[in-house]
Amino acid sequence: MTEDRRQKTDDRGWGREEMETKIRSIKDLKVYTLTYRLAMDVFNMTKKFPKEETYSLIDQVRRSSRSVAINIREGFAKRKYEQVFIRHLNDAFGSSEETRGWLDFSLDCGYLGKDTHEKLDKQYDEANAMLYTLMSTWKQFSNT
Repeated sequence: MTEDRRQKTDDRGWGREEMETKIRSIKDLKVYTLTYRLAMDVFNMTKKFPKEETYSLIDQVRRSSRSVAINIREGFAKRKYEQVFIRHLNDAFGSSEETRGWLDFSLDCGYLGKDTHEKLDKQYDEANAMLYTLMSTWKQFSNT
């Protein structure tokens, strides 16, 4: 593995140390803790959106952002069945992309600043990379 590739792997939260550590709880998955925190960031950010968006944009972006973390958690609970776990990770990936779409709408409607949008978008991109890696390498971690 090249040094550049190793650094990218480490940046995604799947460094050598974590690969050698047993994953005993959902909170041992960095992708879960990241997406949970992102859902809370979205929740707090949308408190400042206009009230007329309560039952449309606010509801949609909050639901999709929460769905990312919850799909990871539900899949982890069923990890004994590899395909079920991977299906939930794939659903989490889809919800992450949905959230990014709602964040784009939030930016274009003027409810979200460009800097905040870029920060969140980058973090969701990081989460997606972690999800993809986990889907591809789960057997290495399935000793729990």
